[in-house]
Amino acid sequence: MLLLQELKGTEFPSEVFQNLGFESVAVTQKAYNGVAILSKSPIESVSNALSGDETDTHARYLEVMVSGIRIVDIYLPNGNPIGTEKFDYKLAWMERLLVKMSAWKAGGVPTVVGGDFNVIPENIDCHKPASWIHDALFQPEPRALYQAMLTLGYTDAFRLLHAEGGQFTFWDYFRQAFENNRGIRIDHFLVSPSLRSKIEACEIDKGPRAQLKPSDHTPILLTLR
Repeated sequence: MLLLQELKGTEFPSEVFQNLGFESVAVTQKAYNGVAILSKSPIESVSNALSGDETDTHARYLEVMVSGIRIVDIYLPNGNPIGTEKFDYKLAWMERLLVKMSAWKAGGVPTVVGGDFNVIPENIDCHKPASWIHDALFQPEPRALYQAMLTLGYTDAFRLLHAEGGQFTFWDYFRQAFENNRGIRIDHFLVSPSLRSKIEACEIDKGPRAQLKPSDHTPILLTLR
């Protein structure tokens, strides 16, 4: 299964992936946002919008059921610059997601929330904390909301298996950030309590980031038993 974010287009090539043996579901938006889920198992669509704000038209959320597991693909708002409505929107979006995650836990359906969270959870999740002190991704409010998701009982799959710092999913394009491993960890998988014992592996694949003309993000891979 593959979770994609930041599609930045109105068209999604579902037929291309169908020819490769994948079902797909996508929610798109011209020039901005957009998320998609691909699976070799049947996909049951549940929702393409995060509830709680009927005025929110951003294509940032996709919820499906695959093989009895709720899969939620998110592209959480960046929130920069702080002190603006963009930062307020980020916090409100996270609060709405937290409400959903609480309800999912109470419902008992195994759940995986994955994607670009645009949150640096801890100081060890960035190369140099002082460089991010004024960035929305590093502010105490979104970090506290991320921690609240863990307090609900969800597990940060990567951090469960990797206690060391210096493990990143994003590197800027400037000043050879990737070559010098000056990055941040902002792409996460949060796993509901009933799936915690089934986490077999969670690894960051740096290979795609080393290619020519790469994304500034690199994939994170989750394996469940």
